[in-house]
Amino acid sequence: MTQPPINTRMRLRTGIVGAFFMLALGVITAQAVRLNVFQGAWLSERAAREYERAMVVQGKRGAITDRNGTPLAVSIDSASIAAYPRQIENRQAAARQLARALGQSRQEVAKRLDPKRGFVWIKRQAVPRQAEAVRALGLKGIDFISEHSRYYPNKTLAAQLVGFSGIDSRGLEGLEFYFDGDLKGREEEMTIFRDALGRRFEGVGLPDQLTEGNNVVLTIDSTIQHIAQKALETSVTTYKAESGMAVVMTPATGEVLALAHYPFFNPNRYGEYCRSSWRNRAVTDSFEPGSTMKMFSAAAAIDSGVCSPSTIFYCENGEYRVGRNTVHDTKPHGWLSLQQIVKYSSNIGSVKMAEKLGSQQLYNYLYAFGFGQRSGIACPGETAGSLSPFRSWSAIDTGAISFGQGVSVSAIQLATAASAIANGGMLMKPQLVRSVTDRNGRTIKRYSPEPVRQVISTHTAAEMRRILKTAISEGGTGVNAAIQGYSVCGKTGTAQKIDSSGTYAKGRYLSSFIGFAPADQPELTILVIVDEPTVQCYGGIVAAPAFRQIALETLGYLNIPPGRDADQLQVSRGDRLKG
Repeated sequence: MTQPPINTRMRLRTGIVGAFFMLALGVITAQAVRLNVFQGAWLSERAAREYERAMVVQGKRGAITDRNGTPLAVSIDSASIAAYPRQIENRQAAARQLARALGQSRQEVAKRLDPKRGFVWIKRQAVPRQAEAVRALGLKGIDFISEHSRYYPNKTLAAQLVGFSGIDSRGLEGLEFYFDGDLKGREEEMTIFRDALGRRFEGVGLPDQLTEGNNVVLTIDSTIQHIAQKALETSVTTYKAESGMAVVMTPATGEVLALAHYPFFNPNRYGEYCRSSWRNRAVTDSFEPGSTMKMFSAAAAIDSGVCSPSTIFYCENGEYRVGRNTVHDTKPHGWLSLQQIVKYSSNIGSVKMAEKLGSQQLYNYLYAFGFGQRSGIACPGETAGSLSPFRSWSAIDTGAISFGQGVSVSAIQLATAASAIANGGMLMKPQLVRSVTDRNGRTIKRYSPEPVRQVISTHTAAEMRRILKTAISEGGTGVNAAIQGYSVCGKTGTAQKIDSSGTYAKGRYLSSFIGFAPADQPELTILVIVDEPTVQCYGGIVAAPAFRQIALETLGYLNIPPGRDADQLQVSRGDRLKG
C-alpha cells in the first residue's frame, strides 16, 4: 500500500489543527458574547457585590425639649460594630474575643460570623468602652460604622410621656412615636466601596452631611415635672400603693406643665422594664372618678338654674333607697346645702341633686365638660372613657353617675374638665406641644391654645371655686390639701375599683384629689391619683398631701408669693411661664 506524499500529510495535519483552533476560538467567542451580552449585567452585579455595599443611612433624629429648652431626648454619635465573616481567618477565636469585649454570648457571636454571609452586625450603637475594646483587638474583617443613638439625659423624667425610639431611630412609644414624622432625619441610600482586603476607600462611602430631623418643643416644665414626680413617689410608697399619676396644667391655656407616673422607668434601658411601665396611663387608661365627679354635677345643677349653693337636701342620716338599691354615706348627715354636699362629699346629697337636675341635663353637662369623648391631645392611644347615653340610665344610674360610679374617665380628661371651672367655665383643649423647630431653631409649626366651648357661665365657675374652697376648710374632706398663706380649692375622690368579673372589688380603691391654686385666679390645676393604696384609702388622706406638696413647690418656683389678691395675680399672670 502506497503512503500519501509527505506534503499531503502535512497539509492534512495543518488543516486539522487549524480547524481545532477555529472551533476553540468559536467556542471562546460564543462564551464571551454570552457573558458580555446576555449575562453582563448579572456578572457586573456579582462583581460589585464583592467590593460594594448599599446601606440606608439616616440623618440625626431631632431633639425633644421642655418649654425652656431643657433636652428630654437627644441623638448622639455612636459607633456600630460590623463584620465581614469571609475575611476573618479564625472565626472561633474571633468570636471568643469579640464576645469577651462586648459582654455577649460566644455562641451567639460565632453564629453571626457565618462565612456564607458577606456582612453582619455584631453590635449596633456600641458604647464607647465597647468600641475601644474591639478596636484594641485589631481583628481583620471588623469594621466600625458611625450611627446615631437616642439618649435620654434626664432618665426617668417624663419618660412615659416622651417614650423612646428603637435602634433604627424610629419612634416606638409616647411622643417619640406620635411625632416620628417630624423627628426622624431623612433616609438616604449610600454605596460603600471596599478593596480586596475589605478596607473602605478613603473619601468614599458615608456622607458628611445628612438632613437632620426637626425638634419638638413641649409645654412641660422640667422643674415642675420633677416636683410632681417626687411628690407622687412619696405618696405611692408611703401608702404602699400599686402606682400613681399626677397632672399639672395651666387652666387658662390648657398647657400641660407636668405629666407624672410612678413607678418610673428609664427609656435608655427600656428593655429591662415590663411593657406596662412604658404606658402613658394618664392618657390611655380610664377609671371611675368617684367623688371628684360631684364638682361637675354641682356645677351642672347651679348653671342650669335648678339649684343654688344654698339649696338644701335631706340626706337621710346615711342611708337612702333608690328602687332596690341603697346609697350610703361614710358619715350620716341630715339636712345639707348643695355647698355642704360638696364639702362633706355626701353621696346621698349628690343623688338627690341629680334627681332634681334630671338625667338628660346631667348627661349634657358632663358631655360638654369633655367626658365620654377624646380630648384630641397630641399623644398616642388616648381613651375616650365611657359615658353611656342618658336614655339608657335607670334612676340609680343617674344618681351613681352624679357621684362618679358607672362612668369612666382618663386623668387628662378629669384635669381638663376641672380646668374649665378654674378658667371661668371655658374648656380648653389640653396642649402638650408648643412648637416644632428645624435644626437652626426656626419655627416650622406653632401650636396655640385652643378654646373648645363655654361649658358653664363665669358666675357658676366662680360659685364652684368658692364652694370648693370649703372642702379645704375645717371639716371638709380635703383639709390636708390646705397651704398656709395660699387660698386653694379642690375635691377629694375615693372610688372602689371594679374587678375582672365586673363587680366592685373589696379593699381595692383609687384615691384622688383635684384642685386649683390660687383659688381666686387659678394659675395651676393639679390632679393626683394613687392606685390601690393599702395603708389608707381616702383621697383626702392619700392624695391631698401630694397635691399640697406639688402646689406649694410649684407656686414658689413660679414666684407666686402667699397672700396675693386677685387683681395682683391678674396683672402679673403674663410674667410667668414665658418659656
